Order: sequence, then C-alpha cells, then structure tokens
Amino acid sequence: MKTTYISKLPNAAGHIDWTQDENSTWDKLITRQNDIVKSRASHEFLEGLERIKFSKLRIPQHTEINSRLKEFTGWEVEVVPALIPAKDFFTLLANKRFPAASFIRTPEELDYIEEPDIFHEFYGHVPLLTFREYANFMEEFGKIALSVPGPDRRRLFRLFWFTIEFGLVNSPQGVKAYGGGMLSSIHETVYSVESTIPKRVPFDPLIALRTPYRIDIPQPLYYVLNQFSDLYKILDLDILSLLKTSKEMGDLEPLFSPVSEEL
Repeated sequence: MKTTYISKLPNAAGHIDWTQDENSTWDKLITRQNDIVKSRASHEFLEGLERIKFSKLRIPQHTEINSRLKEFTGWEVEVVPALIPAKDFFTLLANKRFPAASFIRTPEELDYIEEPDIFHEFYGHVPLLTFREYANFMEEFGKIALSVPGPDRRRLFRLFWFTIEFGLVNSPQGVKAYGGGMLSSIHETVYSVESTIPKRVPFDPLIALRTPYRIDIPQPLYYVLNQFSDLYKILDLDILSLLKTSKEMGDLEPLFSPVSEEL
C-alpha cells in the first residue's frame, strides 16, 4: 500500500510545525472521539486518557508525549513516515518505542483513513502505553516477531491485529473496546460494541492466528478477552509452537471478499 500523505520532519528541537488547519483537524477529531469512547471504551483506556492528558487545541508534539510516557513506563513515540516495513515496526517495539506517523488526515478523510496517521497512533495507542504490563507486552511481542522469518511475522501480526488494533474485552457493563484501531475511529468504536452485524467470539490465540483480515473495511469479526489481564497471559504461551500449528492447520474461511487483504 502506498501512502498519499507527506510526513513532516521535526526541527532541530524535535518539534513539528503543524498548521492551523492541521491543529483544527486534531481538535475536531479528539473532541468528538472523547465523547464517543466514554461509554464504549475499556476503563483501562479511559484511565490512560486521563493519564496522558492530550491537548485538544493542537496536535501534541512527540517530545511532549515522550516526557509523559517516560513517567509511567519509560516508553517513547518515534517519528516515522506514514508507512514503515514490518521489521522496522517490530524493532521499534522491541526497543520500547512506538512508531507514530508525522502527518494528520485531511478534512476530506476526517471520518475514515486507511493509513495510520498521528491521531490514530497517539489517541488510539498511547493511552494504554501508560500501563507497565501493557507496555511490557508490546516490547516482548516485538522481540518475538523479530525472531521469526518475514512470512511468519505477517501471520504473527494477526495476534496484534485482533488484540492491540481491534480487540474487545468483557466488563460488568458489557463488551468494551480497547483496540487502537477502533478507538481512533468514530464509526468503528460504535460498530464494534453495538452493531449486530459483526461476530464477537471469545479470544483464542490459535484461532486468531488462522484468521485473515482486511484493513479497509469495518471488521466482520472481533475477538473478546474475558478480562483485560488475559492479554498479558498470551506471552505465557508457546507462541512459536502456536504459529507452527496455525500454518499446519491452515487459514479459516474469510468472512469477506478476498480483495485488498491484510498487509
């Protein structure tokens, strides 16, 4: 997939010169998303929002986010272009750095953007990176991904997709979203927890590894953790053995057209 956006380069002080229009786009996105997630996001994500305290009036600088993350987990966000190779992505995770693109969507793509922009990366992922166990999971996942060949890495990313990007979790108040992919999307936040269209099934790592996905449609299938701490228990499993078994068993039948399949 090729990007249609031009990433911005930080200056010598590490700051990016955002325009008034770009800051206005951030303001619109975060104002409406804060309202949408109140009753639909996991309490961990909402607590993370309180911890990180995003500015509403302007796009936060990477350096500002880093100073806050360091207080909680020692992590940082790294300025990257719109798209980076999978190996580079996992290398950053393995070194306690989360890649965050240095561009923001245009007003014409306010509701949906296929590429991960700074709103997706900051709003969708940074809040949970204030939790040490979550940050440790990301670091270890990056290390595991780097230990396998490229094709296996792409299959392994399915675990990441169905948890970190599009994961749901049970709560006393019902199913809630914690994945950054839906929590940075005005439509999929609601769709993921309220729509009767998608399937929601208990999370099973082996099944998830056998499940294809598409990046350009609302997800037809979500995996639901029984409780948030179950995410961390994935690392207690023999991931490489599960990866091997998933290849031997083959993929499940997709719930979508094969056009524009996963990365």
